[in-house]
Amino acid sequence: MKLVTPEEMKKIDEKAIKGLGISGAVLMENAGLGLFEIIQEEAEQIKGLKVGIICGKGNNGGDGFVLARHLLNNGADIGVFLLGKIQEIKGDACLNLDILLKSGFEIKELKTKKDILMFEQECLKSDLLVDAIFGTGFKGKVKGIAENVINIMNKIDIPVLAIDVPSGLNAQDGSIEGVCIKADFTGTMCLPKSGLFLYPGKDYAGDVYVIDIGVPPKLWENINLELLEAPELINLLPERPGNSHKGTFGKVFIVAGSRGMTGAAALTSLSALKIGAGLVRLGIPESLNPILEQKVTEVITVPLAETKDGTLSVNALNKIIKEIKEATVVAIGPGLSTHVETKMLVQKLVPEISVPLVIDADGINNLTLETFKKIKAPLIITPHPGELSKLIGLTVSDIQHKRIDIAFQFAKKLGVTFILKGAPTIIASKDIKYLNPVYNSGLASAGSGDVLTGIIAGLLAQGLSLIDSARLGVYIHGLSGEIAAEKLTEYSTIAGDIMNAIPEAIKKLKKSGFTIIE
Repeated sequence: MKLVTPEEMKKIDEKAIKGLGISGAVLMENAGLGLFEIIQEEAEQIKGLKVGIICGKGNNGGDGFVLARHLLNNGADIGVFLLGKIQEIKGDACLNLDILLKSGFEIKELKTKKDILMFEQECLKSDLLVDAIFGTGFKGKVKGIAENVINIMNKIDIPVLAIDVPSGLNAQDGSIEGVCIKADFTGTMCLPKSGLFLYPGKDYAGDVYVIDIGVPPKLWENINLELLEAPELINLLPERPGNSHKGTFGKVFIVAGSRGMTGAAALTSLSALKIGAGLVRLGIPESLNPILEQKVTEVITVPLAETKDGTLSVNALNKIIKEIKEATVVAIGPGLSTHVETKMLVQKLVPEISVPLVIDADGINNLTLETFKKIKAPLIITPHPGELSKLIGLTVSDIQHKRIDIAFQFAKKLGVTFILKGAPTIIASKDIKYLNPVYNSGLASAGSGDVLTGIIAGLLAQGLSLIDSARLGVYIHGLSGEIAAEKLTEYSTIAGDIMNAIPEAIKKLKKSGFTIIE
């Protein structure tokens, strides 16, 4: 499913209305009906349901007026509150307001402190509140009566449905400058807005429903940001022929580990096996070999020349190059350290690789943008914001504020598949970008990224393309984190739990019944 910015959605609406001749009134009617259907799904019954609908003066309020009509027609007990004066309503919103008024329904204007006190008392009697105040075009800080209204709605313990986006939320980047509706669920029109899946916006949107308002999909064919979804990703899972052998599923060679960082090497190599790679060889400093032979019995360990500090030495280069000749895919970085000799080794090594390559963690920290340009191998890099900050010279704050744009920019600049880890993880190539909606705080644990590196390397080894390995790997990693957190809580989930949940995540994905947008 495509994700859009408010500006992109505005252009799609204009094409539908001016280019195809679909009237704005028809789109508004479809929006209101879709919202009604959400309430039908969420509520035990509509008849007798007490609903307070709080409307602004624009088209968001117009959607609220249409919803009010459908609720009234089905026996709900509703109150409609308008932030402003009735005579200020224009266009399609005015058309639907007039229908209510001509039906004898009373619209309660909120203009004074006395009105606000009345509003609060009415809210306390409601079963559901509907936020129809501001639409996707809102930016900045909520002020005046709207601020008071939102504060009241947030403090009352009553479910809230937001129309399109929660009022007060920047629908493009998910930022919030002042107060914002804390919705339990959001009904967004036509396509989901990017701000609903970026923090802090995701915390305010609740469960997200996408409402079909009758706009043809051809109008958004050129949008290049997509939401990862199970029904599509299930088709990417590699086939497992019955007459296969370990060579069928590829050979992964991993360069990882240093003194004190054996866990990173273990997690990466075992995760590659758990996702289905046929054989994994793990190159580590020779003094760590006895430890890792016990930690990863299914992995073939390859002891390599090391420095006196227990990190990989530049003298390991020739042996690693020999190993790489037998590999289907190479992964470099987890737990390597940034020791001066190890850095020299990484910089000499990466230009020699021709098979698909995954670079993570200290593999990234040991390289520069100029070094990346020397890499000939098909490449996936997987930085978190801190690692990316060191690489490109932007602050972590700047990166977080423009996660999607920055990931896409550097995927194009370096000609790589780029995974910007975090909440949410962004995957980008030079042509397209993806957002993974499946994540939780349990993934924010040391070693979680090492599991992801192993998963991606294992998928590459089984023949998936760079972009398919990245998007399927990121999704399975996120789903594994959700499964682990369901069992152990987000507090207690650690990287090993995420890795051990990979088999159940694959099962869940294959069932394809998992709800993505929630």
